[in-house]
Amino acid sequence: MGTLTRRQKTWWGVVTVLVLVYALFPVVAIFATSFKLPSDLNSGQLLPAQWSWTNYEQILVGNAQGLFLSSLRNSIGISLIATLIAVVLATLAAYAIARLDFPGKRLILTTALGVSIFPVISIVTPLFNVWRAVGLYDTWLGLIIPYLSLTLPISIWTLAAFFRQIPWELEQAAQVDGATAWQAFRKAIVPLAAPGVFTTALIAFFIAWNDFVYGISLTSTETARPVPAALAFFTGASQFEEPTGSISAAAVIVTIPVVVLVLLFQRQIVAGLTQGAVKG
Repeated sequence: MGTLTRRQKTWWGVVTVLVLVYALFPVVAIFATSFKLPSDLNSGQLLPAQWSWTNYEQILVGNAQGLFLSSLRNSIGISLIATLIAVVLATLAAYAIARLDFPGKRLILTTALGVSIFPVISIVTPLFNVWRAVGLYDTWLGLIIPYLSLTLPISIWTLAAFFRQIPWELEQAAQVDGATAWQAFRKAIVPLAAPGVFTTALIAFFIAWNDFVYGISLTSTETARPVPAALAFFTGASQFEEPTGSISAAAVIVTIPVVVLVLLFQRQIVAGLTQGAVKG
């Protein structure tokens, strides 16, 4: 590929700036709104006239403390557990799909893909009725199980691509040295697939962390309600005050873990996705 001309560089620069503005403007607007006083919310200005921590104080130590902190704890716990279960199950399933030849292998992949594109909203009502009947409504387990339907398909597809890139001879060599099939998988294959497992875990965590439909439909109290659903229950200090500032502050705090993870592990994420995309 030849060197770009000055005109091409200019056009690419303009396009890059436009994409960044389009993508980051909502984030900047939410961030600025989180520092606005209630009197400045309808001022029509992007930046607050006076920067204030009032909204953050309200959700961390004020009236909304109980609602926000409990939902934050729920989101962290439920997302981590769902991610761990999804990655463990997906690792075993993806290894079997990549390494073993058995009837129905393609059906499993097709089913996983079908589940991932199935509209969540269409199964919320029957799931709500079933969960009420069996006692899983408004519980952590009642959210972890549906979250697996969101995280398992993408985890299986991603990890299956990684396992296909690992040479079969490495596992055979481990077995020749006396390792059992399980030992060869655990000590030879899994360490080599660590970048893919790590990338898959991050993707699964983001999916579970950002879920709203299940969170709002399968919970009714602060016992298990996650943060995305809890934001819908924020209220102002009075019936005449909009909770826009508090919601924006909560959105900023909830976004921080995702941004930190991406910034810390962006090289691993890119390397993992690139490795999994290579055809063997």
